[in-house]
Amino acid sequence: MLSKEQTKTRRYRINVLAERCKGCGFCIEFCPKKVLRESEEFNQKGYHPACADIDNECSNCGLCELLCPDFAIWITPYEEEAN
Repeated sequence: MLSKEQTKTRRYRINVLAERCKGCGFCIEFCPKKVLRESEEFNQKGYHPACADIDNECSNCGLCELLCPDFAIWITPYEEEAN
């Protein structure tokens, strides 16, 4: 039987440099969990950058990082909350 610690799901934050993103949509199209979407905001270049909701189901597959031609997206784990 798995303990509570073993069943705990790790959460990840998707970081996007909005000013570097040109809105190509590769990360949005190919995300297996469909956690990315086009922002309603414009960046300085006039593009809608990719974004993710804070409460998302990112599995840290890294596909978005690999596909981004502008190196504008990366994934980091959320810091564990102190008890």
